[in-house]
Amino acid sequence: MAQFHLERVLPYAAEDLWAMVSDVQAYPSFIPWITALRAYNRTTPATGVEVFDADVSVGFKMLSERFSTRVTRKADDLSLHMGLLRGPLKRLNGEWKFTEVAGGTRVDFNMDMDFKNPLLNAVLKANLNIAISKLMSVFEARAKQLYGKA
Repeated sequence: MAQFHLERVLPYAAEDLWAMVSDVQAYPSFIPWITALRAYNRTTPATGVEVFDADVSVGFKMLSERFSTRVTRKADDLSLHMGLLRGPLKRLNGEWKFTEVAGGTRVDFNMDMDFKNPLLNAVLKANLNIAISKLMSVFEARAKQLYGKA
């Protein structure tokens, strides 16, 4: 099992960061390893809650995979949850949470995932900290691009 938690305080509004992370259809334009993403089956089961499915294609050097997730965006608590529908993973649970604090927004990112393939799982466990840190750097650069310098 590979679990990871990352917490950062960024000098931007919580609603702006939530909107940026929630715009999953934009991911291929700024996350280098996401090669394609399709969102579909959008529903709004409650006020401020949007649920949709997303097919995601990722590529790293010679490795290419595709998986599907169910994404739940909640405006009331500025959160985004991703859960596995199908793909090469045994488990995938991810959550972003954005909380206003002095000086900006505390960003909490939690990821819990396992590949079905034991070799890929070993590679994931060995590199998860690096991958999550890189992902956060990509989102920080995107926030700077969208909302200006800190």
